[in-house]
Amino acid sequence: MTGALTRQMIADRLVGNDADLLVVTGLGGTAWDASRAGDRELTYYLWGGMGLAASMGLGLALSRPDRRVLVLTGDGEMLMGLGSLATVARAAPTNLAIVVVDNELYGETGGQMSHTAGACDLAAVARATGITDSRLASDATELEDVANALSTLGPERHGPLFAVIQVPGQLSGPPAELPPRDGTYLKHRFREALMGSAVLR
Repeated sequence: MTGALTRQMIADRLVGNDADLLVVTGLGGTAWDASRAGDRELTYYLWGGMGLAASMGLGLALSRPDRRVLVLTGDGEMLMGLGSLATVARAAPTNLAIVVVDNELYGETGGQMSHTAGACDLAAVARATGITDSRLASDATELEDVANALSTLGPERHGPLFAVIQVPGQLSGPPAELPPRDGTYLKHRFREALMGSAVLR
């Protein structure tokens, strides 16, 4: 499978076909992309706290080592949380993947160029912190490689997966229907889907 990627191809392939995956999205575009792929109770949309998606995914992965965790975020959000990558590398959870949809833009504030439009290489940054499986993808074949690695998260791996999927200039336009935006509702929905309704009583 070859060819150029779209944002929706990424979300559909990584989120839409994996009912057991625990997903944390970055705010804005990746939340919309994941919602279009199918709103699910095991997706936590991070509407606030820019820069914290990887940290939230790390906490989830460490607390539930029996489950695979995907952080699906953008380059702008990841740039604000670079320090979290060193902590991810130190903790080295084998059930965690961080996938950055890199459009080289700050989509939520007007489409200004982000640092990845220049010399900043997020995959190299992640590798320098100690995340050894750090890769770039820019076509459908490489997306499939990321999806296959995501499906094998767990104790057989030597650490987390970090992938930057390049879609330069692509903005995620307003979806037909926004995902839920109530943080308390999302928290309780996610917890109940993961742990059962008894945890809320």
